[in-house]
Amino acid sequence: MSGINNITRYFALVVGIAFVLAGIAGFIPFFTPPPHADAPHLILNSNYGLLLGLFPVNTLHSIFHFSTGVFGMYAFRNYRLSRIFSRFLGVTLGIFTVMGLIPRLHTTFGYLPLYGHDVWLHGLEAVIGLYLGFFARQTERESVHVRQVA
Repeated sequence: MSGINNITRYFALVVGIAFVLAGIAGFIPFFTPPPHADAPHLILNSNYGLLLGLFPVNTLHSIFHFSTGVFGMYAFRNYRLSRIFSRFLGVTLGIFTVMGLIPRLHTTFGYLPLYGHDVWLHGLEAVIGLYLGFFARQTERESVHVRQVA
């Protein structure tokens, strides 16, 4: 296996591992210092902090990271699953990016912080996920090889 097939699979794996680690770290106070005094107010403020001092998270955000990460690591198993994962990630984080740019939505009505550094990071991940999930195609040789292996 090679080419876009492998890239899509390893994207799912790398993002999956990163998201699982981010999800776990979101529950560890050492990795999530409290937000600044002028940070947006959240209704759901449990574990509200800045992951690595940069990325706003709370309990719901950390659960999203962890569960999406598990999905990504599972999706690494084959190209079809990793493409579905890339589509999910691209669409979801694309929506989060747009929400993060709109002041009235950047806290998802007080439940999920999506502002600051989250905007550019989610945007970058969304672009890569959308490309690998919807636009990148296997070459004919790769699709023949995948059919023979499967």
